[in-house]
Amino acid sequence: MDEPIKAPTTAEELRAAILERYDGLSKRLQQIARYVLDEPNELALETLAVIAERSGVQPSAIVRFAKTFGYPGASQMQRLFRDGLLSGNAALGYSERIRNFSAAIDKRAAGGGVQLLSEFIEGNTLALQNLEQTVSEKEIAAAVRLIQKADTVYVAGFRRAFPVASYLAYSLQQLNKRVLFIDGVAGLSRQQIQSIGPKDLLIAVSYHPYADETVAAVEGAVARGAKVLSMSDSLVSPIAKPADVVLQVRESEVRSFRSLAASICLAQALVIGFAFENTPKTAAGKRAAAAKS
Repeated sequence: MDEPIKAPTTAEELRAAILERYDGLSKRLQQIARYVLDEPNELALETLAVIAERSGVQPSAIVRFAKTFGYPGASQMQRLFRDGLLSGNAALGYSERIRNFSAAIDKRAAGGGVQLLSEFIEGNTLALQNLEQTVSEKEIAAAVRLIQKADTVYVAGFRRAFPVASYLAYSLQQLNKRVLFIDGVAGLSRQQIQSIGPKDLLIAVSYHPYADETVAAVEGAVARGAKVLSMSDSLVSPIAKPADVVLQVRESEVRSFRSLAASICLAQALVIGFAFENTPKTAAGKRAAAAKS
């Protein structure tokens, strides 16, 4: 007889268990898993009926998901996230604030440039505030270490993510890091990743529906033993699952237009973090060389 599955006792343990078992779940349970990972505040605070509606499944499927991870029912799983919210005095979840914001915009008639500017500022402010909740200091430090240790940093990001990827490539080059920007010119993105090796790093940037070129670059990097740092909107996206470090960033959407403000902010933090880590060593080296001369 199989031993009963031991249910995770903290939200962090449950996240780790979901990520470990994600590929083996059915498509329906994967759908719920993604919701649990991406919307922990809603899972903690909403009723089963609301959660089922927003995740696009039946309530019974959520109960089945909870039992798959060793809980007698969904309420015990929800309690893990609810306890975390209460201990941290968390504010209204990002998704709920975005829904309220979008509902308020929908009631307004489309205005001129000044009104649109105000709407985009408000939406991006929400996304930037949420960024502090989804990316920890520990994750930023781990990402900076990957950049430091890499012989060559490959950077890939297509379509909407292209500006973020190009900024990262340009800025790291300015800091004298060896960088290869996978731009896909002439359809050569797969060929551009072929030279990556175990001592290199791929920074991959992509959001739903995820660019095929970026997914292929991640697969190629993993196959060649390289490290992968992913910037994506979900911990279980096709570029996040195989990554060594994932920085989750969720952008605002105003009148069906998605922004990049939070992603650029995160990219800047990575670049400046790398610069700060390397500047003291460079300065110390110069002083030592001057002392010897």
